[in-house]
Amino acid sequence: MLRRKADMGYTHEYDTGYNAADKTSVPPGVHLVASLLKRWLISTLHDGIADTHVPHYLDEHTFRLNRRTSRSRGLLFYRLLQQAVNTDPHPLATLIRPGEQ
Repeated sequence: MLRRKADMGYTHEYDTGYNAADKTSVPPGVHLVASLLKRWLISTLHDGIADTHVPHYLDEHTFRLNRRTSRSRGLLFYRLLQQAVNTDPHPLATLIRPGEQ
């Protein structure tokens, strides 16, 4: 038997980024983030996506998404270099086949 939430006393309330009282409290829609990720994957990784590298793809997409409105591209490059220098080296073999050494 199908029960409607409205019949049980619940009401549906929602806020979008357009009509919210505090626009900073509403995160961007999941569909927006997912569509940006899909477009980025299709345009960047033409040869396909390896299951073992999905966390790395998502990390890079998160990095790009969080900095998409930055006005200082030079500072972004500087921060990226800082992170690269502070990260331990990863030989290609460990990136392609992790755990086989």
